[in-house]
Amino acid sequence: MMKLFGTDGIRGKANHPPMTGEIAFEVGRAAAHVLKKKHGRNMILIGKDTRLSGYMLESALTSGICSMGVDVILVGPMPTPGIAFVTRSLRVDAGIVISASHNPYDDNGIKFFSSDGFKLPDSIEHEIEKAVFSKRLNNIRPHGTGIGKAHRVDDAAGRYIEYVKSTFPRGRTLEGLRIVVDCANGSAYKITPYVLSELGADVIAINNKPDGVNINAGCGSTHPQALQRSVLEHHADIGIAHDGDADRTILCDEKGQIVDGDKIMAICALAMKRERRLNKNTVVATVMSNIGFEKFLNKSGIKLIRTQVGDRYVVEEMLRRKCNLGGEQSGHIVFLDHNTTGDGAITALQILSIMCKTGKRLSELASPVPIYPQILVNVRVSRPRDITEFPEIVNTIKKAERRLNGGRVLVRPSGTEPKMRIMVEGDDMEEIKTIANDIADVVRARMG
Repeated sequence: MMKLFGTDGIRGKANHPPMTGEIAFEVGRAAAHVLKKKHGRNMILIGKDTRLSGYMLESALTSGICSMGVDVILVGPMPTPGIAFVTRSLRVDAGIVISASHNPYDDNGIKFFSSDGFKLPDSIEHEIEKAVFSKRLNNIRPHGTGIGKAHRVDDAAGRYIEYVKSTFPRGRTLEGLRIVVDCANGSAYKITPYVLSELGADVIAINNKPDGVNINAGCGSTHPQALQRSVLEHHADIGIAHDGDADRTILCDEKGQIVDGDKIMAICALAMKRERRLNKNTVVATVMSNIGFEKFLNKSGIKLIRTQVGDRYVVEEMLRRKCNLGGEQSGHIVFLDHNTTGDGAITALQILSIMCKTGKRLSELASPVPIYPQILVNVRVSRPRDITEFPEIVNTIKKAERRLNGGRVLVRPSGTEPKMRIMVEGDDMEEIKTIANDIADVVRARMG
């Protein structure tokens, strides 16, 4: 059986398998069947980012779901965390996000939230895959009034905006702060600037004119150079950059320096610990988080638990251990007290709240967190595979670790793209660059 789901839903090039209208139709049918309750009228919510192919996939999913007797609510462009929130708020059976997150416009993806706003477990995704490829649904076709219908909800964005604002301390404002927001020409292009303006900030929005093809194009959290320039140009107090579906936030301080997810988590963890709000004095992050971040937490009396890469694994571990703060170096930060997934707008407000309460600039808050030199190299391969299948790659990594003497090497298959991801961390940037490129050469030779 083919595999549809990766670590973050279904991903691929738009209009190529598995991101075709035909497969999206079948996925819609299968999801409706698997998630359907035995009694009552069922309903699935669909939102998307600003990609051109979103129209095609939205229509195909809607058609497939309705063909199985399930109704659809369409909310249009909206951040992934907004979909998670509205799925819970409207008490529907599931939510679907059509997005490829930080990827270029010609990629797209389909990811699911269950009725409680959390991502579907692997077991349910496997059921949907089985239903798609078994063709057993061909004989299940409701007729007459049994067919589902679709309608749009116009106030979904407003609901989410009010909820995001409610996570900022009542009685406090952002008056006197100048904030640059890089919307990545994505789904938060109206929402985050509006939230910040409503709270009193002087907001300068950039990359907030999506046209279907400019999402993440040289902008947003993966390309923060425009944000850095704009912060310095406008003498802003802080810069905020989202990715295309706004479940990530990367910050820029008033000096033009980037503050990544590790530093954001460190700042928030320390503040939450002081206020006795950090459950079990523990943060959950992935194997990609910097060793300097871990040492800072430990020195502050905070424990770090690492998971494999992927915000879903972070959330699963947070739930299992009853932790309320976790995330990824890339800017997926999860505040389980507020939302069930990474939320870029809420993350920004948590940092802004700390700045307002302490009277400190972002550079002051971030500077105590040491970050060791780290390099990431992506190697495109025909099929990402486990490195244990390749003894030569394993031996090269072991030699590199001995050479680093306390540094870290991580080589893993991407869960969203046909790439192997190589991370090397150590004391000397030139040395880790050489080591990363040496490993990349071996990976390319054996898997490319």
